[in-house]
Amino acid sequence: MDSVNKQKRIVISLGGSLIVPNQIDIDFISSFVHLINEYTSSGFKFIVITGGGHICRNYNNAIKVIVEPTNEDLDWMGIAATRLNAEFIRIAFDGLAYEKIMLDPDELPDTDKSVIVGGGWQTGNSSDLAAVHIARASDAGKVINLSNIDFVYDKDPKKHDDAKPIESTSWAEFRSILPKEWDPGLNSPFDPIAAQESESLGLEVVIMNGKNIDNLRKYLNGEVFTGTVIK
Repeated sequence: MDSVNKQKRIVISLGGSLIVPNQIDIDFISSFVHLINEYTSSGFKFIVITGGGHICRNYNNAIKVIVEPTNEDLDWMGIAATRLNAEFIRIAFDGLAYEKIMLDPDELPDTDKSVIVGGGWQTGNSSDLAAVHIARASDAGKVINLSNIDFVYDKDPKKHDDAKPIESTSWAEFRSILPKEWDPGLNSPFDPIAAQESESLGLEVVIMNGKNIDNLRKYLNGEVFTGTVIK
């Protein structure tokens, strides 16, 4: 499948499963930062929104042993986890990124920095929705969702041997295989609330495996890449 042409801003939803799959993945983060640095020198500008990953799951699981938290409580802990990851990624860019993480995706910082980093935003959804909102605010038109899967499948491949990868699909078809509602700790290829918003905005979302840095490079180069395009 073909990729996008170079744009003024590229929005990346960086899954927490890549940042903190169990422990902080230093090798991946180093490779990711190196790649982004390479493309900023060619005029690309990036907005990176981070997920929570294992840190978020650890906190959510631990608090449930002590009390019965509300979904809003769990969401706020998740937001804090995404913002911790955002600070880590921001610092990893070693001065290339804007000096503060973005807290409100509807307010794009006024900066000439080539990279802006942000995390979660509000309860009732994941950091995917923050990426969708910043795509709207920056007129990016597209979101790259980096996760730990190569494709979206028509059914859960861990449970169904006949699950088929989807290379391209419409929002209506994609949303039909997603959960209907948001739930803290939801394991889904894309936040259903963010999917609904993306469809209403006419955004294109590309889901690919972020561990394959060369595949992301192909996408940025406008070459054939591995992943799922929803539009």
